[in-house]
Amino acid sequence: MFAGRHANVTAVRRKNNEIIFYEVPRTTKPWIQKLKKIPLLRGVVAILESSAKGSQHLNFSMESYAEDELEETKDGDKPAAKEKSGWSLSMIVGVAIAGILSFVFGKLIFTLVPALLEQLLFERAFENIILHNLIEGFIKILLLLSYLYFISLTPIIKRLFQYHGAEHKVISAYEAGAELTVSNVQRFTRLHYRCGSSFIVFSVLVGVIVYSFFHWDSLWERIYLRILLLPVVLGASYEALRFTNALRDLPVLRFLGYPGLWLQKLTTKEPTDEQVAVSIASFNRMLELDGQVAKTSQA
Repeated sequence: MFAGRHANVTAVRRKNNEIIFYEVPRTTKPWIQKLKKIPLLRGVVAILESSAKGSQHLNFSMESYAEDELEETKDGDKPAAKEKSGWSLSMIVGVAIAGILSFVFGKLIFTLVPALLEQLLFERAFENIILHNLIEGFIKILLLLSYLYFISLTPIIKRLFQYHGAEHKVISAYEAGAELTVSNVQRFTRLHYRCGSSFIVFSVLVGVIVYSFFHWDSLWERIYLRILLLPVVLGASYEALRFTNALRDLPVLRFLGYPGLWLQKLTTKEPTDEQVAVSIASFNRMLELDGQVAKTSQA
């Protein structure tokens, strides 16, 4: 899946080797566009928007896979490409809401569980709040890495992470000015500075800093503060990610983005040639749609 200036495109290879596309014009409500210009707040808006749109595209991929499985049971039936018209407004809204809720629920779990564990294990060990927050952050990273590692062992998630790696390779090849062929793209790294995986790391590190400014006297007060400050942590993490992306070309400061790159060793896998070919097709289609809109605007 690739997001362009004017369109978001997902490509899926059906079992008959046909590559089909799910194309969504990239439109944003004026009031959302205004919110995206406000520091801290723009991060929360962008994250929720990405979760909603990402869920729609992932659901399209899953439906295409399910259709192929169904059609295998029908002799003589030819797989049909999934058309965008099959998506009703209620379906799109439903999937978008599910995506946002999934993100919020997951973020709450990885925010509250480490706080609970740290409180139960180290509540009476010392009184230093910063030290409590550091241990909480360590527990959070440990849980996150364990979770990502174990789900990456399942075939379906491993395949998803391979496509994630293919996307990064295509973007890196394009940014380097290389011709987008499978052999060229495979030469590039699957790690990329602007990946959303880096945001996960920054949210942990920024959380340790933000939470250190607030004192709590009980477990429930600690949990309440974590929930209340979650939008602040997300917004500040987004700004930190933007900052490190802007400095990634400076030799001395490139290390600021390294934690995110290290995490991508779990959230991406080396793709196959077939997976890279699908990613190239998706990226080229996105460029094509962007070009069409640009020509229409100039006419």
